[in-house]
Amino acid sequence: MSKCKTDSGIPIDSLYDENSLHDWNSTEKLGAPGHFPYTRGIRENMYRGKPWTMRQYAGFGTAEESNKRYHYLLNQGQTGLSIAFDLPTQMGRDSDHAYSNGEVGRVGVAIDSIEDMRVLLKGLPLDTISTSMTINATAPILLALYIAVGDEQGIDRTFLRGTIQNDILKEYISRGTYIYPPKQSMRLITDVFTFCKDHVPSWNTISISGYHIREAGADAVQELAFTLANAMTYVEAAIEQGMDVDDFAPRLAFFFNVQSNFLEEIAKFRAARRMWATIIKKRFNACNPKSMLLRFHTQTAGVSLLAQQPHTNISRVALQAMSAVLGGTQSLHTNSHDEALGLPTKNAAQIALRTQQIIAHETGVVDFVDPLAGSYVVESLTDSIEQEAQQYLNTIEDKGGVIACIESGFIQKNIERRAYEHQQSIEDKTRIVVGFNEFTTDDELPIEIQTINSELEKQQKERLALMKTKRNQTKTNAALRDVISVAQSSNNLLPPLLAAVKAHATIGELSDALRDVWGEYTPSHQ
Repeated sequence: MSKCKTDSGIPIDSLYDENSLHDWNSTEKLGAPGHFPYTRGIRENMYRGKPWTMRQYAGFGTAEESNKRYHYLLNQGQTGLSIAFDLPTQMGRDSDHAYSNGEVGRVGVAIDSIEDMRVLLKGLPLDTISTSMTINATAPILLALYIAVGDEQGIDRTFLRGTIQNDILKEYISRGTYIYPPKQSMRLITDVFTFCKDHVPSWNTISISGYHIREAGADAVQELAFTLANAMTYVEAAIEQGMDVDDFAPRLAFFFNVQSNFLEEIAKFRAARRMWATIIKKRFNACNPKSMLLRFHTQTAGVSLLAQQPHTNISRVALQAMSAVLGGTQSLHTNSHDEALGLPTKNAAQIALRTQQIIAHETGVVDFVDPLAGSYVVESLTDSIEQEAQQYLNTIEDKGGVIACIESGFIQKNIERRAYEHQQSIEDKTRIVVGFNEFTTDDELPIEIQTINSELEKQQKERLALMKTKRNQTKTNAALRDVISVAQSSNNLLPPLLAAVKAHATIGELSDALRDVWGEYTPSHQ
């Protein structure tokens, strides 16, 4: 059934032709692939040079269990690691904390100390592989742990490549795994920028994420607008700390959702590149072309996965992945079809990875640079998305910026309203979701479900207790005092955090040290 609007509410014309376009062939708006404003891609040859990095987001139970999964995925042809952490690790609580009961190793791997990180990364080629860590409030600590293990393995820090998400603003907006107030959280982020510039230059210091904003109910335009607004806030904070934009902007990365409205999603990615290149060049006076590149990871939409007829999710994921590839992503995670029921099984993860490999090796799309350029529909949608996203950016600026809009609830309320409208359209069947509100069946194929052994939480707590008895407590206490002292100053926190994790301070202890200085954030808006 045809709709008269896209999922973002952009009107759909009855016919698209040259009259639908707004100077689509102008150099200013399109340019060439690999050239400003990068609408057509960030590299001249795109995937003809090399394909996107294929990642499968994985992590569960203990470090040993997750390490086995990483080796399995690498043996299956995965080209980059993507680590999921459990909720206690994300929230700065050790596995033995009362708040952690029942959550240890459930939605990701449990990491308490450097001993866990050693096991997690055992046998992995840290000097040649890129590792993405989806972590925010405790991102500087996890980065310190990764660097510390690299140091133990004798790897030159300049060879360490990867990304920490480190995007705390979207946590306040949509996800909720924040700890500290915004001002102190922003200080941690700019400390990471500065430290990595000098010591880990190949590391992506932040992955500015629209993914979770979209999963919370935002449409494609809102996802783009709020992500770019957050990015501008990070750039402003770094400049206020005395950094030159060209010193850190080349290491900024982005993380987008891709849903099933095929052409709108492709247009969203093209608009994102063009808007960011223009913002960083004209608003922030960047001179280095690398500062203007919007390099992004994409993940297919978890919110689109169904528990009903879960095998249909394979088709959804394949179409979403193709949309990301045609949109020019640099890195891609394809969700497993069983994720609405539990953590991915090995077989489901393999199918998800094979989906990417089929696109890369069988479809032929990698042979063409920006194959949909010049499409009347795609170019018109790109313009419309850019215009509507810019309206949001203007409103946010008029209201005092992102942090002010978070504290007032402006951004959250806009997302909530759009989520409500989306749900209503499903319930009244103006939006068909195959297998959910139409084409349902009682005769479903059996599916294996990944389970987590309840004994793993007990084992993790026992490992943590043993580590605490073996460490030099005097040295650990001194390292924690250094963290507190630096937190009370304006000095960079990464060096004392790195020293503390090497002294076997835990994530919970380090997070508590910062809590003691900065407190915890409680939203004030209703």
